[in-house]
Amino acid sequence: MLSQSDEGLDTLGVVGYKCKRGKDYARQEATHPVRMVTASVPVEGRLSPVSVKTAQPVPKNKIMQVAAVLAAARVQPPVREGDVVVADICDTGIDAIATKTVL
Repeated sequence: MLSQSDEGLDTLGVVGYKCKRGKDYARQEATHPVRMVTASVPVEGRLSPVSVKTAQPVPKNKIMQVAAVLAAARVQPPVREGDVVVADICDTGIDAIATKTVL
């Protein structure tokens, strides 16, 4: 359960958690929810797409924009695991990176 005092989100209280990660997660969900985004991006001249993910979680309100950019993306081979597929996606400061190698 989350509770907030009159002093704002800085004093957000969390009760009922079982571990420190649960407390941190609940506080983050209430103040700044973020998610990892994954997708498949076509590789020119290949049947198999390359799987990609955001290097860090993106703000929840940007997920649909990020997904749209990734849906429109295309890459040239070779693509190596860790290569940046889309830099600074949707002005978040976060890159979308390949999670596997496609030669």
